[in-house]
Amino acid sequence: MKIWGARREKGRATPSAKRIAPGLDRVGHSGLEVQIHPADIRKNVRYLFLTRKQVVSIVAGTVLLLTFLVLGLVLTPTVVRGLFAKREYDALQGERSRQGQRLQALIDQFAGLDTRGERLRTELQKVFLAYGLSDDQPTGAGGYPFEPKEAPDSIYSGVIERGNELSAKLHQQIHVLGVFVGEAHSFEAAYQEQVRSTPSVKPLPADSFVLTSPFGNRISPFTSASESHSGIDLAAPSGTPIHATADGIVVFAGRFPQRQSVGWWRYGNLVVVRNGNSFITLYGHCDQVVARQGQRVERGDLIATVGNTGWSTSSHLHYEVRRRTDSEKFHPVDPRIYILDHRWDDQERLLIRARQAPQLQGYDPLPRLFQR
Repeated sequence: MKIWGARREKGRATPSAKRIAPGLDRVGHSGLEVQIHPADIRKNVRYLFLTRKQVVSIVAGTVLLLTFLVLGLVLTPTVVRGLFAKREYDALQGERSRQGQRLQALIDQFAGLDTRGERLRTELQKVFLAYGLSDDQPTGAGGYPFEPKEAPDSIYSGVIERGNELSAKLHQQIHVLGVFVGEAHSFEAAYQEQVRSTPSVKPLPADSFVLTSPFGNRISPFTSASESHSGIDLAAPSGTPIHATADGIVVFAGRFPQRQSVGWWRYGNLVVVRNGNSFITLYGHCDQVVARQGQRVERGDLIATVGNTGWSTSSHLHYEVRRRTDSEKFHPVDPRIYILDHRWDDQERLLIRARQAPQLQGYDPLPRLFQR
């Protein structure tokens, strides 16, 4: 390989230029001649002629290629580290998302426990109201409110803060419920007879009745006038068994004489149980009366079956609870307050009304026969 050149003198190329580079343009140029000699001397020598532009292009391309190779060698570790970093970042993102889902699931469980705690609190308030105990919120060691923990700074700070608030509230609920349960157990252990004579269960089997008329003022289905409804009406099929809601003595069983009281005659077949010194329970519109006057019954004993006797528009049980007051008279109270084995849809409002509402007015007083 050798460098050759063609030069122009006085308008023409020299003979040597034609010999060295016979294929060049007649206008003089500098370039590069590459000779390829085959091993076989019988074969012709091959020539490769490159102009200056071609040489510059090849050199520039080679430089660029080498530059790219050097840059690749320099940048490859950084690119590889970036790829691994992105994979690690994506993995961390996925783990953070899963942790967030677990955290939210825990918060939902806390919220469910909070709801259950409120329901238990309501049930215990019913127990205290039935037993005549004070249900003022007790305070004990630590007091209330329990201070929630501070949430660390993160994208889940709001969720964690909510969880800490629920956790503190649950601690408070457990504390209060523990005090309530302890007081209720102490009362039941000390006053077993009073507990047995408190009408605290439903008179009909579970899922066999529907509340059709609550306690309080209502429009009479017979006169369309406002009247006092001193009990609750529980619709149920005829023949459904009626059970005593507390221990006591049957003071009346049958149909009350019309000549003595039309109002009580309207109750149809009626069973009246004297429950200790504090309560009287009444079961009206019965079909068959099983209990007999003077009989001692215990909670859960069969005393009658549901019917449609007296002033009744359909088969149902009219159930009343009357409680003795300081005036030695028995006043009607909402029976649902004392039914501890059934949850009513409006239970919270029921408890509020039981504490605040005045005694029912305009009800039929109990005959002396029922109070003996």
